[in-house]
Amino acid sequence: MKIEDYIISVPNFPKPGILFRDVTGVLGNPDALKLTLESLYKILDNVEFDAVAGLEARGFLFGVSVADHFHKPFVPVRKKGKLPRETVGVSYDLEYGTACIEIHKDAVKPGERVVLVDDLLATGGTARAAIQLFEKLGGKVTCCAFVIELFDLKGRDALLGYRVESLTKFPGH
Repeated sequence: MKIEDYIISVPNFPKPGILFRDVTGVLGNPDALKLTLESLYKILDNVEFDAVAGLEARGFLFGVSVADHFHKPFVPVRKKGKLPRETVGVSYDLEYGTACIEIHKDAVKPGERVVLVDDLLATGGTARAAIQLFEKLGGKVTCCAFVIELFDLKGRDALLGYRVESLTKFPGH
């Protein structure tokens, strides 16, 4: 069994010419999900961290399990306006426009080490923005862990200087 076998490729989604790599095939198969989670645990076994951050929304699904496994707090990284308490945010560029993500202002204390977890690394823009959020509060990101990496979109370039791990790699087109 390989994780790649459960990633579903969906042509022309969300727009013509895009080949979408869908992680819900992993989520829909208990054995594939178990393999994926155990693989994430294994790559994080020797990483020192105090909290796990999951990027909205599929990063929540994997990040909460990682946090539970290592008995660490979970920090949701959300789109602007979705968190109920005082937040800190950062805007970043998208292909066409900008976006803003936020975390609670008390999500991390100065010096705390954070692992970022998400389902997909494409251009790296969202992960880079999340790193900036944690650094803004004095935190340090020790690893970025992804289930899927679209290697030809060069998301690792946006994360230079940070440890980046991915469980599977696919071309972006």
